[in-house]
Amino acid sequence: MPHTKRKKKRKKIRYSKLTIKLSSKQKKSLANYCKARKTTPTKLIKKSIKRYINGFDRNVPDEYYVTENQLELFEEKKN
Repeated sequence: MPHTKRKKKRKKIRYSKLTIKLSSKQKKSLANYCKARKTTPTKLIKKSIKRYINGFDRNVPDEYYVTENQLELFEEKKN
């Protein structure tokens, strides 16, 4: 009888819970939008922030860091 290979077990994915606060009007708006698009709030939010949640797990490229010059735009100038 030939020896059959077993499939490797998948690594268990660990999830973290994230909580956001919405007003009742915002929640109703989100629910109505999701119903119209036939999706769930979780899928909608994940798709919206996909750009920020994928690819930065190891490090963030320098171009995304705020420099001191950018911060000065919002501060009062000293005379």
